[in-house]
Amino acid sequence: MNTTSSADKSPVRPKSPIRIVVAEDEALIRMDLVEMLREAGYEVVAEAADGAQAIELAQLHKPDLAILDVKMPVLDGISAAEKIIDIAPVLMLTAFSQRELVERARDAGVMAYVVKPFSIGDLVPAIEIAISRHMQMRSLADEVADLHERLETRKLIDRAKGILMQALNLSEPEAFSWIQRAAMDRRLTMKEVAAAVISPDAVPGH
Repeated sequence: MNTTSSADKSPVRPKSPIRIVVAEDEALIRMDLVEMLREAGYEVVAEAADGAQAIELAQLHKPDLAILDVKMPVLDGISAAEKIIDIAPVLMLTAFSQRELVERARDAGVMAYVVKPFSIGDLVPAIEIAISRHMQMRSLADEVADLHERLETRKLIDRAKGILMQALNLSEPEAFSWIQRAAMDRRLTMKEVAAAVISPDAVPGH
């Protein structure tokens, strides 16, 4: 019946928009970012100018996503991400594409990052990836209690997903679902399945 809504609303967004906390110390960049997000149909529930404020706002608003700049006063974005990651997925903004920063962000649990200058075309897929990966981490949390072990497992699963995406022409969520299903079918952990995908010789003997 309502033919207009499906045409108007671009990607896969049901009624309630994704709620986002934005943390960026440069006011002009923050204003542009907030405007970009709102025009794309996202709801910006709060804005912060430093990492400490970002943590407070995330705890207060319980958003669906936090977008943090790497370099911020009081507390940098990666340190803030470590505290926010249990509340919401984190998307990192960085003017630096240095490898070690990206690695540090990944180890903190950051789900995706975008290098400045960016457009809404860069942001939308990164937002989708961050939320999808966060849901995957939630599934992992059910399987692996220890945080360090979870990060190690996630790295293995990320490598296995990459292999499956290439070999079977799957999207990232499809590759993760493949690993989940294989684990259930074979009564293995997702870590064991990922290890077997990476190195078939490592298939557990049961």
